[in-house]
Amino acid sequence: MDPVSHHAFSSSQPLVMWDSRNLGVIKNIGVQGNPDGILFEPATERIYVLSHHAPNVTVVDARTGDIVGTIDLGGAPEQAASDGAGRVYINVEDKDNVAVVDARTLQVTTHYDLSGKGGGPGALALDAKNHILFSFCHNPAVAVILDANDGRVITTLPIGKGVDAAEFNPDTGEAFSSQGDGTLTVIKETGSTQFVVEQTVATKSGARTSTLDAKTGHIFLVTADRIAPAPVPTLTPSTAVPASGNGAAPAPRWERPKMVPDSFTILEVAR
Repeated sequence: MDPVSHHAFSSSQPLVMWDSRNLGVIKNIGVQGNPDGILFEPATERIYVLSHHAPNVTVVDARTGDIVGTIDLGGAPEQAASDGAGRVYINVEDKDNVAVVDARTLQVTTHYDLSGKGGGPGALALDAKNHILFSFCHNPAVAVILDANDGRVITTLPIGKGVDAAEFNPDTGEAFSSQGDGTLTVIKETGSTQFVVEQTVATKSGARTSTLDAKTGHIFLVTADRIAPAPVPTLTPSTAVPASGNGAAPAPRWERPKMVPDSFTILEVAR
């Protein structure tokens, strides 16, 4: 959401733009790709919509809802973070790197390589004041902590399995990552180059999507019971979908384990 215009956006197809004060829909915005992650960039007052399919990033003016450009990251993005001063960092999950984007020119300026430290970065948090990036990875399940200025790896720390979202609380110096195995990892920044796993909070299986309430410091997570529950929710292959009219090999279709009706749950974690 843009706190200036009070315009809010859903990461959907099409994007929905509405007034956060009265929930009135302003417009629908047709975009290409498959909208997934979403970020508000305050320096330019723009919305970044992330997609595993091209275009990797669609950028929308938060005031007008107009599409102002797209960005090719060279891979599939997961979560993004802005430093508020014109730099956007985006995890590129299938390339094991963090893309650095100039928010004013919409150009990728560099990639910070995570190879050998962490693979499949699935969540990202940023300490903008101290220029510290927390890239939370699947394989191995670690947080790769980097200098946001140059991509230098400072250290790595273990996290739970199946990470999907992360946040940083500047008031407490803590980074949080939520995992599908039912854990919330809390990393404490004790110094410019010193970090520790402060706590591993038991949540609920599948609670891998989360957000931070900046006013209270509470973390909110969502999940639901599964008909075929697993320690870490994963995509499972099912019937192949034939390609359309070009003779190409069938593409695999992937489905998530089905949810138990009326089991949707919101969890609140406080100190």
